[in-house]
Amino acid sequence: MGQKWIIDVLADLREFADQNGLPLLAHQLEVTSCVAQAEIASILEGAPLAANANEREPASSLGDTRTGNGT
Repeated sequence: MGQKWIIDVLADLREFADQNGLPLLAHQLEVTSCVAQAEIASILEGAPLAANANEREPASSLGDTRTGNGT
């Protein structure tokens, strides 16, 4: 099973939030899902990834990870 089950749990929680009028929680769960996916990918691939909902690029091992280019 590994660690990917957590993505499904977060998706279920986000769907519940959407269906029950909790848009801020739904958004936060989407962000949390992106963080979880990035961390799981970094474990599986051995490369650190940026944990940003709008960014899916490998993060530099040095510098500011928000830019994805280490600057």
